Amino acid sequence: MEHGGKFRKTLNNDVQALLSLYEAAHMRVRGEEILEEALTFTTTHLEFMIPISSNPLKDQITEALSYPMRKAIPRLGARQYIDIYENIESHNHLLLKFSKLDFNMLQKQHQRELSDLTSWWKDLDLASKVPYARDKLVEGYAWSLGLYFEPQYSRARKMLVKVFKMLSICDDTYDAYATFDELVLFTDAIQRWDVSAMDSLPPYMRPFYQAILDIFNEIEEELTKEGKSDRVYYGRFEHYLHGAWNNFFDWYEELITKDIFEWITNAPSIVRASSTICRLMDDISDHETDQQRGHVASIIECYMKEYGASKQEAYIKFRKEVKNAWEDINKALLCPIEAPTFVLERILNLARTMDTFFQDEEDGYTNSNSKCKDIITLLLVDSIKI
Repeated sequence: MEHGGKFRKTLNNDVQALLSLYEAAHMRVRGEEILEEALTFTTTHLEFMIPISSNPLKDQITEALSYPMRKAIPRLGARQYIDIYENIESHNHLLLKFSKLDFNMLQKQHQRELSDLTSWWKDLDLASKVPYARDKLVEGYAWSLGLYFEPQYSRARKMLVKVFKMLSICDDTYDAYATFDELVLFTDAIQRWDVSAMDSLPPYMRPFYQAILDIFNEIEEELTKEGKSDRVYYGRFEHYLHGAWNNFFDWYEELITKDIFEWITNAPSIVRASSTICRLMDDISDHETDQQRGHVASIIECYMKEYGASKQEAYIKFRKEVKNAWEDINKALLCPIEAPTFVLERILNLARTMDTFFQDEEDGYTNSNSKCKDIITLLLVDSIKI
């Protein structure tokens, strides 16, 4: 028994050292070959440790390999670690209880927000008016929790989901339904930003164009009441539509200056890196599906045709671009001189959310029977037993 106890203690210490180095290696920037080698080394050894480890150590290893801290959605990481921490014999009982209570209380708020959004979505009835579009409200709300879950951002979170739903409809309209001429009309209407543009649109586009106008009119009215009308321009829908995903942060609530808005609009390195992760992971995960429905305008297809590359060669190329983008995000966060840390963290959270939902090259937003279902269950359905 004595030897067995010593072995388990030694094994635990070795694994904890490996886990620390593994997590640190995810903080590397471009050109840090030692940390690159450290990541390969620790990953290999941690995978080897899984079969010979028992819980909670095995769970710690599995969780780290699936969701390294640098890439993990904070709320999801906290939820999963609570379960692991409870099985550690030396855990602090009071700390554990408070952690569970805190999680459950905030989960109740999130459930109320989702209930409000569900009523809004049903009243719009867009699911029947644009049946070709993905009807994924719950998935969209779970996505918003990746960007900011904190209780003080309730209003911004709900507005974000409304905008996200409109973007999702637009994405499906552009990618899988509308003709080129119809898209020209819709893009022109968005630029005009006027209800009078409604008459130029095909009948099926009018309901969600009206919904877009209503959502942003609601945002404008609230911001104007609070003396924040100068923020309206930076929240305009065409910024989202044209790929400025990085407006997805708490511009609606935080004390952000005009200089910060201008900084984001000018696409600094961390913004470009986060956008790269979003765009490429989406293109890789949806490539096969897009080709099956005859949608060929993807970066994967363009690269294959331009360079005579195979599909797998294209995937390798863009996986490397994703890795480089993560290293650029790390560099920006190691020296946060361009913007406040809380702004940078929202941009980081966008990349984390994409990495989580599109892990293993699977579209977790579209295919909600995948890991997305487990995420929704953990964050929004199952409370933690006290």
